Amino acid sequence: MIDLHTHTFFSDGELIPSELVRRAQVKGYRAIGLTDHVDFTNIEDVLNSMLKAKYLESVWDIRVLPGVELTHVPPSKISQIATLARRMGAEVVIVHGETPVEPVMPGTNRAALETGVDILAHPGFLTIEEAELAKENNVCLEITSRAGHNITNGHVVRMAKEARSKMIVNTDAHSPDDLIDADRAVQIAIGAGLTDDEARKIVMDHPIIR
Repeated sequence: MIDLHTHTFFSDGELIPSELVRRAQVKGYRAIGLTDHVDFTNIEDVLNSMLKAKYLESVWDIRVLPGVELTHVPPSKISQIATLARRMGAEVVIVHGETPVEPVMPGTNRAALETGVDILAHPGFLTIEEAELAKENNVCLEITSRAGHNITNGHVVRMAKEARSKMIVNTDAHSPDDLIDADRAVQIAIGAGLTDDEARKIVMDHPIIR
């Protein structure tokens, strides 16, 4: 299992990085992204803390990828803060997409896709043009296990399949119970409309980590 969208208590998660990573390792994870919510007010503090978690790779058999989830950042500022995150050492840059269960500003999806971040999280009712832009700029569209955000998984899969853009299964974990194993990830992908073979390919042949 590889999960590149999780949260620690450095934003709104429940666990410190070491406990989250350890629990993920026990769950069978090969890699985990630590991607707490940031904007311009906290990116330095959060990302500096996430970078320190890299030490866990030397003691446990799991890759730890420090990153960020750019959250409710005005669309006109997404490119600027994504560049800042990369410059500071973020290995995964996610944008908090236009989920229908939060008042995310319209235009966020497109700004993220034009910037070419790694993952557009829970993109909601994205358009086919946005899915095509994801393919063009090599951005993964997220299939999420998180309650609420996951109500548009089926729509995301339909758009992604039509545009032939990359998809990824993530948990958006905020608590220990949010972590899943690979079998569960496959079930979530199948439930979103993928065939068994398609689901296993997305989960096992990871589009970002080889």
